[in-house]
Amino acid sequence: MGASVRSSRSGNLPAESNTFVGRDSELARIGTLFDSTRLLTLTGPGGVGKSRLALRAAHTAQAAFPGGVWLVELSDLQNADLLTNAVAEATRLTEQTLRPLLVAVCEHLDDGPLLLVLDTCEHVLAECGRVVQELLAHVPELRILATSRQPLGVPGEHLLPVTPLPLGEHADAVALFTARATAAVPSFALTDTNRAAVAAVCARLDGIPLALELAAVRLRGFPLDRLLQGLDSRFDLLVSPARPRLARHQTLRTAIGWSHELCTPLERLLWARLSVFAGGWDVEAAEFVCHGGPLDAEEILTLLASLTEKSIVTRENDSVAGRYRMLDTIRTFGADWLEGLGEQDAVRARHLDYFRWIARQGEAEWLGPGQRMWAERLSVEHANLRVALEESLAAPEPEPALELTGTLWYFWFACGFADEGRGYLERALRRAPEGAPGHTLATWAHRLVTVVPDDVEAAESVSAAYVWLAQERRLPVSALPLTGASLAVRGESARSALLYGSNVQGPGAGGGAEFFQLLTLAVQAYLLAGQGAFERCAVVAERLRVDCAKRGELWMRAWGDFFVALAGIGLGRPEAALRSAREALAAKWRVHDRFGAAAVADLLIAAEAAAGEPERAARLLGVGTRLWYTAGLPQLGDIETTVFRREYARHLRAALGDTGFAEAVREGRGLGPEAAIRLALNGLADEVDL
Repeated sequence: MGASVRSSRSGNLPAESNTFVGRDSELARIGTLFDSTRLLTLTGPGGVGKSRLALRAAHTAQAAFPGGVWLVELSDLQNADLLTNAVAEATRLTEQTLRPLLVAVCEHLDDGPLLLVLDTCEHVLAECGRVVQELLAHVPELRILATSRQPLGVPGEHLLPVTPLPLGEHADAVALFTARATAAVPSFALTDTNRAAVAAVCARLDGIPLALELAAVRLRGFPLDRLLQGLDSRFDLLVSPARPRLARHQTLRTAIGWSHELCTPLERLLWARLSVFAGGWDVEAAEFVCHGGPLDAEEILTLLASLTEKSIVTRENDSVAGRYRMLDTIRTFGADWLEGLGEQDAVRARHLDYFRWIARQGEAEWLGPGQRMWAERLSVEHANLRVALEESLAAPEPEPALELTGTLWYFWFACGFADEGRGYLERALRRAPEGAPGHTLATWAHRLVTVVPDDVEAAESVSAAYVWLAQERRLPVSALPLTGASLAVRGESARSALLYGSNVQGPGAGGGAEFFQLLTLAVQAYLLAGQGAFERCAVVAERLRVDCAKRGELWMRAWGDFFVALAGIGLGRPEAALRSAREALAAKWRVHDRFGAAAVADLLIAAEAAAGEPERAARLLGVGTRLWYTAGLPQLGDIETTVFRREYARHLRAALGDTGFAEAVREGRGLGPEAAIRLALNGLADEVDL
């Protein structure tokens, strides 16, 4: 598949939060090396600026990578086994697959020149090396830029050491300090009078960027001369006569330690307790997890503001309820302090309790109007959920892990994390006897995310079984698009379990039990469509839509829309089918169900063809390729793979001619996912919030 498939994608790089200063020679060297090496690792100690340099280099290189530039942040990843999942998530690959996930990732990325940035690899070094070797071996046009305190040790790896900034009155270290000082204290300016003092501060801090940035913020409370005096006295306490110059890692730690000493006791305590979070936190989470003893929950917002002013904490947006986070090096300092206080176990337990509560709240409200909010919230909290899951699995009793992994069934199943969910559920179930509390829910959740028949041969047999009404259509249809439908309801195993009885018991209560009932209706609609009983299919699907609408639910309601549209095509009502199918697609996209969106897009091909729009149907054949890639099943987007796609291609080619057909497919296939969705919705995108 050519590079045009992803030509409109730019990746997931975050905006640069402040002005990049210096490193001209390193940036030029990185640009040159991208032409000659496929794996470039920036090495150096913490705080030296590897991540910031990698981000700047990635932004600079975007034009050279039409397949996209994708950042995978690994600092919050505690379980190395989830590294491939982190790559899949960052590159927007839905994990609805029973194949080895790394195989799916390789297929997903094999789509034109692409740059993958793996940031902070040192704590998962062995797994990084293994995954990188596989990616490079199977994705020929892939380049990887990694940051690590150690080399990955992969054949062909090129190392670029990142050193502290050059020192001197007119060097990069002074420029960086000045830029950050001006941002912290707008009245500050570099002059001939203070230039020597600024250079002395930079020299005292060995030109280490993080240390310089922390020191620059101190100008809010100290004039420059007192800042230099404070650094001198602080460092002199730690310098032995036999060692006149501190090692660079000690310099950084000393600079962080000095910032720590300038905090109030309550600020220090909050800093330590916040270190248990991964991927950031909001005010509510901080108040729940970090309160206790001398630290009242009501004080935490004020203390967060103070830590933000000191650049210990950064706020990700300007709203009071926004998210906060700490740089990895600063968080590690806080974690060491927390351990020294003897509070590590207690604060981690509160962190687990909070995210167990979040998971329960999400389940209780999943089948309701808050569904989209919960899909987005849990995606944002994914790193924290992983921390809580690992903590639950380390508990002496199996019940916390069973409860948390089982309660998150909706996140695993509907939000595209089936592969990760299977792993956690299997670990939890291995630790628990069959009668343990929570065992039934965890077993059901495991069944839900396991029966995903995604191999092409199985999909082919499902499609071929539902040949219908071919002779009666102006653009004949040789197979209903039930490949996506069968995948969506989890195939034969799910059908048997739900309709004909099973040894696997469903969830006993709560959101899981309601979902179980709705899923049963979806399977019934699926079976009726497969039998050609379209009137009865429409009745069952409408009941599903009504039951979901009562709850304000989107995810399963979209499958009701899907089967209403499917029945409409079978009954010769293409215009009504188009409306229902587009509503289904909009809903699937809004709740991040990329898998479901791809299946609905296939249905739209049939609806557009039945409505006498062969050119739009052909473009949607190309769109389907894009969306199946996003869902992790690229072979289902291949025109030659399934009966459904082959037959539509044949009839649409006959209607449009070879050239017109090829151009329409190419146009659809060349769109990025968001643009593809807007094309498929054909105006409905203006009526819904995507």
